[in-house]
Amino acid sequence: MSRTGARHRTRAVTARPRHLIGGLLALLTAMTATACTTGDDRPAVVVTTNILGDVTRRIVGDEADVTVLMKPNADPHSFGLSAVQAAELEQADLVVHNGLGLEENVQRHVDAARASGVATFAAGEAADPLTFHTADDDGGPEGGEGQPDPHFWTDPDRMRKVTGLIADQVIEHVKGVDPGTIRANADRYTKQLTDLTTWMEKSFGRVPADRRALVTNHHVFGYLADRFGFEVIGAVIPSGTTLASPSSSDLRSLTEAMERAGVRTVFADSSQPRRLADVLRTETGGGVRVVALHSESLTAEGGGADTYLRMMRSNTTAMVTGLTGD
Repeated sequence: MSRTGARHRTRAVTARPRHLIGGLLALLTAMTATACTTGDDRPAVVVTTNILGDVTRRIVGDEADVTVLMKPNADPHSFGLSAVQAAELEQADLVVHNGLGLEENVQRHVDAARASGVATFAAGEAADPLTFHTADDDGGPEGGEGQPDPHFWTDPDRMRKVTGLIADQVIEHVKGVDPGTIRANADRYTKQLTDLTTWMEKSFGRVPADRRALVTNHHVFGYLADRFGFEVIGAVIPSGTTLASPSSSDLRSLTEAMERAGVRTVFADSSQPRRLADVLRTETGGGVRVVALHSESLTAEGGGADTYLRMMRSNTTAMVTGLTGD
């Protein structure tokens, strides 16, 4: 073979790798662009509690990624975050949290995210919060302005208000979402909440006036009582948090109040140990029923209260049965 032929052959062989390298670079560029538009650049909303997480997902739909920090059947007063979850808060476009002292072990992480420039929305603070009073040894209210009650979601009308406000926050702070889609999702969910209120009113209408008194394992149904005409006699744990503990005088005062009101049913959250409610049942001579409700956390899928709407309907049915049964 001549030198010229050898030279041409060498060029032909070396040209192929250069062509392949160029093709690979083009492929990698295309793959990177696809990843950026479908994954890494997706707007992100992080929600602390699973109740608000469900509602936020109904509003956001497919417009952004929604991460819920609290697992099913968890206690919002005591659940904590992993290092990865704490980092997610500070990388979010928007953080939705309950506030009013509910997420006791998470609030500092929310505050840190806010300090780093992340938009945050405290739903409870925007829901016309009520206050509750603990009871002293004589059964009277302790002084002061009371404590803010964080459990606003037990009133579906307040949740309806919060739905619109979350939609506002998403549109304002989460870039890239379609405002029309967010509004349509929120309007659709608002209609479902209106239907829920109507159904709850009809259901609670079956409870006679002399049985519309509530005792729970801790103060959680003040908003429901205010909206649907019930009286909160007291709570086994005289506080808005499950992390508090009752004294013997607290139990004695509550027992006496129950006897005066003729209350024979105690409602206890299904995510909490029922030992305290069972103790109260023993204190009253064993004639008190303990009815489990899903008051502060959704269940896992298929658990009977895996969405906010199903949780509220399940609780309403259990309360009506518990208060009207003999």
